[in-house]
Amino acid sequence: MSNLKDVEKEGEDRGTVLLSMPMTNAHKDTYNASCLLCPQHCQLRHGQSGRCHARGNREGEIISLTYGEVAAWNIDPIEKKPLYHFYPGSRIFSVGGFGCNLSCSFCQNHEISQQHQVGRKATPAELAGQARDSLGLCFTYSEPSVWFEMIRDTAPLVRAQGGKVVLVSNGTISPRFLEELIPWLDAVNIDIKAFSEEFYQTYCGGKLAWVLDNVERLAERVHLEITTLVIPGANDNPLQLTELARWLHQLGVPLAWHLSGYHPAYRLAVPPTERKTLERLGNLAKEYLPYVYLGNVRGGDTTFCPQCGEAVIQREPVLVNRLDRGCCPKCGEGIFGVGMM
Repeated sequence: MSNLKDVEKEGEDRGTVLLSMPMTNAHKDTYNASCLLCPQHCQLRHGQSGRCHARGNREGEIISLTYGEVAAWNIDPIEKKPLYHFYPGSRIFSVGGFGCNLSCSFCQNHEISQQHQVGRKATPAELAGQARDSLGLCFTYSEPSVWFEMIRDTAPLVRAQGGKVVLVSNGTISPRFLEELIPWLDAVNIDIKAFSEEFYQTYCGGKLAWVLDNVERLAERVHLEITTLVIPGANDNPLQLTELARWLHQLGVPLAWHLSGYHPAYRLAVPPTERKTLERLGNLAKEYLPYVYLGNVRGGDTTFCPQCGEAVIQREPVLVNRLDRGCCPKCGEGIFGVGMM
């Protein structure tokens, strides 16, 4: 692909052709298919939609029901993703479609993730054009992996014009299709919801193993940050969170971990996370990881030098970056990240 026009044409040609595996037909006029995009592998009859609400069976082929439909878009601070070690202080065009392949009872964006509505129409070229005056394009808000074809067709256009491509995901995608996206991704934030298979089954309808496998696949290949929403009585066990910190440490790659405070949403009404809980868990995590942040609480977003403890990036009330060519101005320690300045 030598220029932007070539990339745009390829995206148009590929359209919404999707992934399917025909199953045995009970009747010659019945078309069954299994969607292979994510490990849920929904088995669908003609006319049925998958659990993600974004894909469906039409005459034996799995197609995207949301290709070219936008649920939300905005220009956001990169820190909102959250990404604290990727071009801090920049702004990025952020876009999301409808649907999600998990059904988290605490979903903060359930209005667009748990149903399919008619969205704003937009082509990959139009989205890339909207991203031109920012750092690039971030696929976020709902679960972007179920919008696979839009990412596949849009990301090359953003890259061709010099932009960065970011993914904020629950990590539930079949490895084959994640591998197809990785060459086009610059940064990824994966939501590891808990370090417990029971939690994933009870609260999300998914599997932890699927997510951990993809985090390992992304490590060292993209800029990586992790988010965990801490829910009282559900995933806030200190031993469990310490085990997750150890697991992240053993990846052997630098990353940032965001421990975010929960507030009641969707179908879950337990009380909000207390600040002291986040602080206790954050201190435990820092025994294994140098960059741990507390989300949704004041003062939890400062970057400290892991060598001398100097506050090198403060984000409240406005971002103040004290780094000297990516290093601590006090002791000279290099600070992990991309575009840190």
